[in-house]
Amino acid sequence: MDPEVRQLRTLLAVVDAGTFTGAAAVLHTSQASVSRTVAALERALGARVLRRTTRELALTTVGTSVVGHARRVLEEVAAMQRAAEQARGELRVGYAWAALGRHTTAVQRHWAADHPGSALVFVQSNTPTAGLTEGSADVCVLRRTVEDPRLGTALLGTEQRYAALAADDPLARRRSVRLADFAGRTVAVDGLTGTTTSELWSPPTAPAATRAVRGVDEWLTLIAAGQAVGLTAEGTAVQHPRPGVVYRRVRDAPPVPVWLAWWADSPPPGLGPLVGLLRDRYAARLASARKTAAPPAQVPQNVR
Repeated sequence: MDPEVRQLRTLLAVVDAGTFTGAAAVLHTSQASVSRTVAALERALGARVLRRTTRELALTTVGTSVVGHARRVLEEVAAMQRAAEQARGELRVGYAWAALGRHTTAVQRHWAADHPGSALVFVQSNTPTAGLTEGSADVCVLRRTVEDPRLGTALLGTEQRYAALAADDPLARRRSVRLADFAGRTVAVDGLTGTTTSELWSPPTAPAATRAVRGVDEWLTLIAAGQAVGLTAEGTAVQHPRPGVVYRRVRDAPPVPVWLAWWADSPPPGLGPLVGLLRDRYAARLASARKTAAPPAQVPQNVR
């Protein structure tokens, strides 16, 4: 029996997430299913690829070699999928949390009008490259630093940071908050795809603790229950309204950069126009925000 692509993808999810539970969350399946799939891969190979103990999950010598080959196999599969999708006139845009926020629908409509026969299809994937390296997207929207040298990137713009709070939280009565308001609180953090890190705070005003989550839905559920607060990009506040959760701008937090990424050696057709369109949208939004924030012009008293 030969190894299957599904088995290789599962193995890489376990390696990247560090646990079977984390891999199950990324793959939207159960921990038992992940365990069975890895076991099936080991039977197909005739060798153990993971060393499991109660405290540690590590690659065997064989597993280390298999992972390198698996990544190359999946990259080739992704290239075949991109070629097929591009032939059908679709450009798949991966995202982990919020796509393009308030710009998402307008960009899709603008693209369809300017490129007859082509469509932007947004696909959600809670992986570090939002489905790009896994083959489910042709380009991806990221709000984290891109360090993979195989990927080309373009900075589209920035978004403000917002606090996510339970509706009955005392901070929810304010129009905006500060980073110091998180002191002593528990902050929900997605370490795999989120934008919040401990580096945002200095020790005197740092949160008391963090709570690990996997994806935006788990994050929102935790916050709505009052078990944690959140810090996120503006796109999340726009794209994910939730009963019981309110968003408030964090006025002293640094903005979140928004990137577009793609395979550097295989850029999709239409990449240039897409980058231009997205940059224009973010620039227009920034200009509008600055105009709104500017004080009203003073009219001389002698002008009637």
